[in-house]
Amino acid sequence: MVERWTRERRLEHTRSLLLDAAEEVFAEKGFMAATLDDIAHAAGYTKGAIYKHFATKEDLFLAASDRYWRLYFDNFAEVMASATKIGPRELDEIAKRWKRLARERGADHATLGYEFTLYLLRNPGARERVAAKRAEVVETLAKFIVAGVDRLGGALLIPPMTFAHILIATTDSVVLGSQLDDVDLYRPVVELYVSAIKMP
Repeated sequence: MVERWTRERRLEHTRSLLLDAAEEVFAEKGFMAATLDDIAHAAGYTKGAIYKHFATKEDLFLAASDRYWRLYFDNFAEVMASATKIGPRELDEIAKRWKRLARERGADHATLGYEFTLYLLRNPGARERVAAKRAEVVETLAKFIVAGVDRLGGALLIPPMTFAHILIATTDSVVLGSQLDDVDLYRPVVELYVSAIKMP
């Protein structure tokens, strides 16, 4: 028997395909050069389908970024789910997964992060339009950090929101620096991040 899709499931499927296409097109053309027509064409939809899910190109970009952060969080959470401490084995595993995720996405995605940041700095109107969504991403990450640290019985040495901002501000730099200079910055930077956590 063929399963019937609900309206919600169809909408979610379309949204997912649009995000896949957006990631591809943004990575290939860059944020500024990519158009919603390009993304709709790559996804096999009309531009109208994009507007049913995203108000602007910036919203679409942030939704694609948010999906990446959730994948990043899930990888970290999976490692920490069975951990009773943050030792060398856990640090190695987190760094290994981060490095693999960065390789799968490619340096183009990290470059996109920089391009989007510059775009927002140069376009105050766009920055204002997406401020709430950007704040939501930081807040979600901060809550995730607090929950993980609490579960381990530790304490953050800096405010959770500050820690979340640091993670977001440095992640693309680690990916690009590692590739540009052919060095592995993932493990040392994970260790720096963890130094902001006091364990029992």
